[in-house]
Amino acid sequence: MASKFPEAKTEKEWMKILTADQFEIMVKKGTEPPFNNEYYDNHEKGIYVSAATGEPLFSSEDKFESGTGWPSFTKPINDSAVVWVKDNSLGMTRDEIVEKATGLHLGHVFNDGPEPTGLRYCMNSAALKFIKQN
Repeated sequence: MASKFPEAKTEKEWMKILTADQFEIMVKKGTEPPFNNEYYDNHEKGIYVSAATGEPLFSSEDKFESGTGWPSFTKPINDSAVVWVKDNSLGMTRDEIVEKATGLHLGHVFNDGPEPTGLRYCMNSAALKFIKQN
């Protein structure tokens, strides 16, 4: 894992760094409940960074109301900060989004978003920290 993701750590190391919710989402690839998470209804201006590394991932400029109950974005700030991975769990095939540096789970991407990309990056709030624009 460390050769593919340069900042990867063991589960034991992540347990020391992440909260229980962040660990469940990011390391164990969990999903938080819709409409019951920190950022799904956040309308402030700023950026969303990785809860694990602080790497800038998404901007409020690209956030939109998807109606799904999770924070949704049309694109990442920088395509090279995230990686698409095939996820065949739960009896379906989806495109998982992981942080490029760590391999940690952030959420999934779907082809039902608005223009200009047509994509919906559906992220878990627990995988993100919001930095408000001054």
